[in-house]
Amino acid sequence: MPLHSVEICAGAGGQALGLEMAGFEHSALVEIDGHCCNTLRANRPSWNVIESDVKAVSGREYSGIDLFAGGVPCPPFSKAGKQLGKDDERDLFPEALRLVDEMRPRAVMLENVRGFLDAVFEDYRMGLKRKLEKMGYVTDWRLLNASDFGVSQLRPRVVIVAVRKDYSECFSWPVVHDRNPLSVGALLKDLMAANGWRGAEKWAKHADDIAPTIVGGSKKHGGPDLGPTRAKKAWASLGVDGMGIVDEAPGRAFVGMPRLTVPMVARIQGFPDEWRFTGKKTPAYRQVGNAFPPPVAQAVATELHACLCRQKSFAVVG
Repeated sequence: MPLHSVEICAGAGGQALGLEMAGFEHSALVEIDGHCCNTLRANRPSWNVIESDVKAVSGREYSGIDLFAGGVPCPPFSKAGKQLGKDDERDLFPEALRLVDEMRPRAVMLENVRGFLDAVFEDYRMGLKRKLEKMGYVTDWRLLNASDFGVSQLRPRVVIVAVRKDYSECFSWPVVHDRNPLSVGALLKDLMAANGWRGAEKWAKHADDIAPTIVGGSKKHGGPDLGPTRAKKAWASLGVDGMGIVDEAPGRAFVGMPRLTVPMVARIQGFPDEWRFTGKKTPAYRQVGNAFPPPVAQAVATELHACLCRQKSFAVVG
């Protein structure tokens, strides 16, 4: 059965891809960043990409949509920031709730950073749950590690799911994979060897663990790198120079620790190789680094799809 979704804060398409792979058709994707919108349009010309501030969007024309999804900004809850929560002007949970109220979707799926579960935000979480309950939804959240779903990095993310009360018994959280994801070396060996680097085989054997969490970085700072000092040390233990991103894989005679390219980072993030990120290196890297890994989005969305289809079938039979 065709099911349809509306997504806000769509970014460069990580969650959108996961929803697509789970069987959802996108009625609209809202994103304010022009670079991300260009990427979405370049890869899926048929998608209805709305380049706009979420605050300027009305949900009424999508009333009764099957799924409302999004990855609302994480800085209000991130440990890397001041964790201002509701006092942070970037907090878009109120806008998400407004849109849920206007659309009254059958299900809601929102993702955010691990800091959302910190004790300091308990009142915020309970308030969110109460507001959704008043609209007729049963709400739950889980901390999911991307590595449990085949992604070669830990990347813990909080996923919030709300389903209409009459559907609540149908939804189950996805079961984690029963095998470990590929190591960075096994995952990237072919890309590292693309320009004939003679050290690729040795490097791949050394890079025998999953990656540290990929970070997107702040627009207030300079070019792209692979995170703070602790993360760079973790990358160095895998034989990767985390001080920046390069345009090409190492040349044949390269000596030293290689840096990653945007396609390499995208593969670590769980994107398919054919997904192209538009723009120069820095904005392209940030699009990848800020994305929700598609395999994780797919795992949760698949369970939601099954739940909603099951209820549709019950409704038709009834």
